[in-house]
Amino acid sequence: MPDDATTGEPEGRNPRFQSERNPRFEDGRNAGFEDWRNPRQSDGPTPHLRFPKAARLTQTAEFARVRTEGRPVHGKMITLGVLKGCGATDGRVGIVTSKRVGIAVMRSRVRRRLREIFRAMRPRLIPGLWLVIVAKSPAAKATSAALGEEFSQLAQRCRILQVIAP
Repeated sequence: MPDDATTGEPEGRNPRFQSERNPRFEDGRNAGFEDWRNPRQSDGPTPHLRFPKAARLTQTAEFARVRTEGRPVHGKMITLGVLKGCGATDGRVGIVTSKRVGIAVMRSRVRRRLREIFRAMRPRLIPGLWLVIVAKSPAAKATSAALGEEFSQLAQRCRILQVIAP
C-alpha cells in the first residue's frame, strides 16, 4: 500500500479522517453501523398489533363474498363493507383504492393510512369479521386523523366494536 503523502501512514489510516469516516470506541470497536440495531430484530410491537398477511383479504372471491353477503356502510371518505361471522379468527381487511382516488402515490398513501387505522383498531373489533374498505376521492386529501375518525364512526354505526366492560 502506498503511503499517505500528508502523514506517512498507510493509505486509509489517516487519523484526520478516522473520526469523521469511521468513528471508533476507545477499545477499537467500530462505532458505525455494526452497532446499529435493526428494528426488525427488536422485540417489536405486541403480537395483537401486528398486521400479518393472514389478516388481509387477498382473493377476489373473498372481496366478492363481502360485497354480496355483507352490509355496506357509506361515509364521506370511505365505504365500509362488513361481513360478520367468518370464523373465530381475528378480523381481516381488504382495502380498495381506485384510480378515482388519485395518482399511484396518493392511492398508496391512502392504503397505508387505512391499513394503519385498521391495525390499531383490530383488537377492539369483534372476532370473525371481514371488512372491505373502499376509499373515495376525498380520502386522498384527508388527514390520517380524519380518516381514523370516519372509520370509528362507521364502525360504531355498524356495531363491529367490542364492548369493553369498565
